[in-house]
Amino acid sequence: MRYSALRILSQGLSGNRGWERIWRDPEPKTSYDVIVIGAGHGMAAGYYLAANHDVRNVAVLEKGWLGSGNTGRNTTIIRSNYLLPENQPFYELSLQLWEQFEQKLNFNAMVSQRGIINLFHSDAQRDASVRRGNAMLLSGADAVLLDEGRLRKMCPYLDFDNARFPIRGGLWQPRGGTVRHDAVSWGYARAASKLGVDLIQNCEVTGLVIEQGRCVGVETTRGRIAAGKVAVCVAGSSSRVMKLAGLKLPIESHVLQAFVTEGLKPCLPGVVTFGAGHFYISQSDKGGLVFGGGLDGYNSYAQRGNLPALEDVCEGAMAIMPMMGRARMLRMWGGVMDMSMDGSPIIDQTPIKNLYFNGGWCYGGFKATPASGYCTAHLVATGTPHEHAADFRLDRFQRGHLIDEKGAGAQPNLH
Repeated sequence: MRYSALRILSQGLSGNRGWERIWRDPEPKTSYDVIVIGAGHGMAAGYYLAANHDVRNVAVLEKGWLGSGNTGRNTTIIRSNYLLPENQPFYELSLQLWEQFEQKLNFNAMVSQRGIINLFHSDAQRDASVRRGNAMLLSGADAVLLDEGRLRKMCPYLDFDNARFPIRGGLWQPRGGTVRHDAVSWGYARAASKLGVDLIQNCEVTGLVIEQGRCVGVETTRGRIAAGKVAVCVAGSSSRVMKLAGLKLPIESHVLQAFVTEGLKPCLPGVVTFGAGHFYISQSDKGGLVFGGGLDGYNSYAQRGNLPALEDVCEGAMAIMPMMGRARMLRMWGGVMDMSMDGSPIIDQTPIKNLYFNGGWCYGGFKATPASGYCTAHLVATGTPHEHAADFRLDRFQRGHLIDEKGAGAQPNLH
C-alpha cells in the first residue's frame, strides 16, 4: 500500500479499516544468500542489498523487536559537520540519503532539517570552528560561522554572559537536524519487506557456523539458518557476537544516557551543542527538550544509566540555558555504545571468509544509519569497500592509520 494524502483521507472516511501491515512477519527459511544480524544499521543494509544490488534472498535477524536496540535509544540528531577527510564524505553521504529518505521510501520519518549549532566560547574555539567549517565546505557540506549578534537572534534563551562560559558565537550547519528514530527502522523494514527481504524478530543469534575458515550460517533461538554471507551489525553487542567467531575487536561497550523534559513552548530553533563540555540539546515536535552528554564512564551492556552521569549532563544544561532548571524531566534511557579505540567506525570484511563486520560507531551511529547500510550492502554484494567507507578498515589500528576525529587518543571512554 502506497501512502498519500488521498489514502489518508479515504481511510479516514471508511473508519481506517483498510490499512495493511507495513512489513511481513515470515518464518525463517532454512537458508539465505545473505544474513544480516541486527535490525538497526542492518535493516538499512538489507534494504540497500535489495534496492541497489538486487540481492533479495536476505534475512535481517533481530534479537528483540524492531527498534528495541540503539535505533530507538538516541537523541535523534543528524549532521555531517565532521573535520577529517576520512569521515566527512561518509557523513555527508548519509545526510544526503536522509534528505531523500521520505520520498524514496514513501514513509514519514519526520526528517526535520532545523539546523545544528556548535557553540564556541573562546578565540581558540572560534579558530577551531573556522577550520572545521572550511573543511566541511571543501567536501561539499554546508557551514555558516555565526557571530554573537546573529546567534543571539537565533537562540535568545542561551546564557551568553555566563561568567565562566561566555558564548561568543557558533558553527551552524543549516542542513543538520533531527529524525524520528523508530520511524527509521519502520521505514526501512517496510521498504525492504516489499522487495522480498525477511525481517525475523525475536531471533537471537547464539552461534556463528564456521567451516574451514568460512562462515556458512548462524545458530539462533529459532534454529540453524544457512547463509552464503553473514554481516554483523549489532552496535553495543559487537564484541559479544564477534566472540562467537573467535574474533577480538578493538571496541569497548559503554552506556550513553539520554533525557526528555515535559513539553515547553518553542525555545530552541534546532540542535545546540555546548562548546565547553559534552552536552547537546534539541526540542521535539511535542515541545519536550531532548538532551544528552558523555558516556557513563564504565563498561556495561545494560540499557540503563546512573545518577553521576545525569548530574553531569544537567550541569551542562544549566551552564548554557539556566531556565532548564525549572523544567521537569519526564524520562531517561540508556543505549549501549560500541566505542572504538579512535572514535571512528569499522565497515570491513573479517579474516573469516564471508563474514563482514559493521560497528564501532561511538556517538555517530544514528546519524550514519543510511550511509552505513548503503556502504555495508555495497561491501557484501561486491566484495569491495565503498569509496566513502574505504578507510573504515578493521586493521587500521594495527597499521597505525587512526581516524581520531576528536583528537583524544586511543581511549574509548574519552571519545
